[in-house]
Amino acid sequence: MDFYSSLSEFVASNSEILCKIKNLEPISNKTTFKIGGKARVFCEPENEFSFVEVLKFLINEKIKFFVLGGGSNIVFTDEIFEGVVISSCKLKFCNLEKTENEEKIVECGSGLSMAHLVNFLTENDLWNFQAFAGLPGFVGGAVFMNARCFNQEISNVFVSSRYFDTEELVVKNIEFDKKDWDYKKSPFQDGKKIILSCKFRVLKKSKEFHEDLILENKKYISERKSKGHFDFPSAGSVFKNDKNFGFPTGKIIEDCRLKGKSSGNAQIAPFHGNIIINKGGATQKDVKNLVEEIISEVKKIKGFTLQPEIIFVE
Repeated sequence: MDFYSSLSEFVASNSEILCKIKNLEPISNKTTFKIGGKARVFCEPENEFSFVEVLKFLINEKIKFFVLGGGSNIVFTDEIFEGVVISSCKLKFCNLEKTENEEKIVECGSGLSMAHLVNFLTENDLWNFQAFAGLPGFVGGAVFMNARCFNQEISNVFVSSRYFDTEELVVKNIEFDKKDWDYKKSPFQDGKKIILSCKFRVLKKSKEFHEDLILENKKYISERKSKGHFDFPSAGSVFKNDKNFGFPTGKIIEDCRLKGKSSGNAQIAPFHGNIIINKGGATQKDVKNLVEEIISEVKKIKGFTLQPEIIFVE
């Protein structure tokens, strides 16, 4: 099927749909790992309406697609992704709801970067997000993964979300329900919900605390830098932690003497056992080989199976 022509014709025939469409678009530069071949079709809707209408079309036509946000937890195929990669990068508004008390609600699009969100909150003297300062990726991905940073989880501040239901093909709203969330778990991981926007609970403080807020943000960014998070392209933590193991996954991998091991141009970071880095020109196959070896060795030595949190897109 000619995905490019069919999608282009659909967009051209609907004047209200604003969308850039590219054929055989390189994908590696759209991810933090800098790995991947090309997307058969790359689609960038200009607004939420266009985003939703394109999703409806792809689902109705049974065209394979992948929604790409900030690409911070993704390892794309080295070949051509035979489908449509649809970007959420234009869904990036950020608004503050008016309330009478110190607790405020901020609403933002799923395509807003976490960096922009933290900056917006800092400029407005709003607290609760300091631990996420320096976190790469977009809001949608952070919510999808229930990102956890320095003992703070997105679920701690999540209020609600608007999402596109891929079964009923309508936009819905979901409120926070504790039973739907857990460590690295959210209600959006069932494959039926595509996040459009989110609301978070934040705390308003007076201007006199502004410098303290800036210092808090800098503290967390500095800690990420000291751990080498920005030294090489990567997807952050490769495996989930499991409190039943007794130790952080990075420590377990280091105990198994795997730190620094390479496959092609991918390497288990010399500075952190739970990060795989791209030393330059690494492939998805390189990363997969390392992931499989880590799982096998840890299973053999420690007796339990690690669970990857990075997503391999084929």
